[in-house]
Amino acid sequence: MSIAAGRDLLLKLGDGAEPQAFAPVAGLRTRTLSLNARTVDVTHADSAGGWRELLEGVGLKTCTISGAGVFVDDAAAIRLRQLFFDQQAADWQLVLAGAGVMAGKFLVAALDYSGRFDGEASWSISLASAGELAFTAT
Repeated sequence: MSIAAGRDLLLKLGDGAEPQAFAPVAGLRTRTLSLNARTVDVTHADSAGGWRELLEGVGLKTCTISGAGVFVDDAAAIRLRQLFFDQQAADWQLVLAGAGVMAGKFLVAALDYSGRFDGEASWSISLASAGELAFTAT
C-alpha cells in the first residue's frame, strides 16, 4: 500500500437495490478499519518446550469499522439511521486508497450524536461485520 491521504479512505453504503449502488457516507472526518481473529489454543502437557500451540485455520474472524464526522444533508446518513433502528445488516464498502476494497454485510452497532453549544453538531458510527467479507485488491 502506498502513502495515501486519509480523506481517500471512503466508507460507502449500498442502497439495497439490485444491482447494488454504493454512495459515500458524507461528512466523515475519520474512518478506522479493525480486523481481528480469535485464536484457538490447543496447548497440552506435551507441547514442545511448554510453548503455546494455536490451531491454524479456525477461530472467529471479525471486522469493525468506525467513523466520526459532521452532519451533511445526505441520503446515506438517513439510511444508516434507519438501519440502526431496524438492526438490519446492509452491504458496505470501505475503500482503502492504494490497497483495495473491503466489502460485505455489517450491522450498525453504535450511532452517536453530539455537539457543543459553541461548535458544530457531530456524529459517529460503529459497524460490526455480519457475515463473510471480501477484499478486492486494486
